[in-house]
Amino acid sequence: MKLKLDEQGHVVVQDGKPVYAHDDGKEVAFDAVGTVATISRLNGEAKSHRERAETAETALKSFDGIADPAAAKKALETLKNFDDKKLVDAGEVEKVKQEAIKAVEEKYAPVLKERDDLNAALVNEKVGGSFSRSKFITEKLAIPFDLAEARFGSNFKLEGGEVVAYDKAGNKLFSRSNPGEVAKFDEAMEILVEHYPYKDQILKGTGSSGSGAQGGGGSGSGAKTITRSQFESLSPQEQSAQAIAGVQITD
Repeated sequence: MKLKLDEQGHVVVQDGKPVYAHDDGKEVAFDAVGTVATISRLNGEAKSHRERAETAETALKSFDGIADPAAAKKALETLKNFDDKKLVDAGEVEKVKQEAIKAVEEKYAPVLKERDDLNAALVNEKVGGSFSRSKFITEKLAIPFDLAEARFGSNFKLEGGEVVAYDKAGNKLFSRSNPGEVAKFDEAMEILVEHYPYKDQILKGTGSSGSGAQGGGGSGSGAKTITRSQFESLSPQEQSAQAIAGVQITD
């Protein structure tokens, strides 16, 4: 990427930040202070990870010579059964343990279900709410937020109370304007839509917009089009989105 210069050769500044132009033409204001802080934080995290790894390696040395950890663990549990209840055979001890575990699980099953329900509701509010409140979806997409969520909802997860976006390869989407930080919802949606193969059918101002504009099939009537094979390759949610957008199917 390169610094953006004005006609006098001066660096273009936006909100006190120098503006850079990426190879794809995308222009972003570079937050140098935020980037330095992020690098410092990541260096600290890397040091912490290394120290934990060294501690784990040291602890594992005490298990040298144990070829089958599972068998060793089972043998220790059997011996403990005999030590805990010498008047009861190991099989009975294990049975009592399993019954106790089952009783505890049954007792707290409603609590766990309530926790899972609350977690699901939180995810729905945070992720689903991000779609309904999205300025990008409202201003840039030709489909309603619920269809956008049906198509792109699986790309978002709730982590530490924050909505985090991932691409189809499972990689986190990072911000262009704040390097090292994960992309906020609207920026992540813009990135996902940019890489969506049928983005022209869901973006406003494409397909049937403008004078003489044509869709993917170029019928000349101004209507957005898609081939039947392309349509059948889409998921049910994507097919619904295409239908709502008024896309015509051609053979």
